[in-house]
Amino acid sequence: MDVALEVITPDRVVLRTQVTMVSLRGGGGELGILARHTPLSTTVKPGIVKLKLPQGEDFLAVASGFLQVVPDRITLLVDTAEVGSQIETERAQRARERAEKRLAEGGPDVDMVRAQAALERAMRRLEVSEMSAVNGEILKQLL
Repeated sequence: MDVALEVITPDRVVLRTQVTMVSLRGGGGELGILARHTPLSTTVKPGIVKLKLPQGEDFLAVASGFLQVVPDRITLLVDTAEVGSQIETERAQRARERAEKRLAEGGPDVDMVRAQAALERAMRRLEVSEMSAVNGEILKQLL
């Protein structure tokens, strides 16, 4: 049985589709959500969201946000979300290299927390891009 999923950022609706299951890191740990799930609201931690679709699996890279679940709908409200099959791998690789360079150079002008966050974001984007490529870029067909 499938359930409606909506992924929304402040800028746009990233995805609207039917899914069999959604897996992600919530405020209390790992969550797996199926149709008819008990109503739930929780925070979402930055990471990878795994989507089981009728056609297979695909992945999203997300920033922090909120999750609302009702029996017939899952709504993911996050600061940013990218579909793995739409991530520009070369751009993410360049972002990773810039963040690594900033962290290696250090110095008083470098915000280390921000540089570390940029590195983690770039690494997550690269991982999701690779995972989506392996799984056939299913969401790309839906968008």
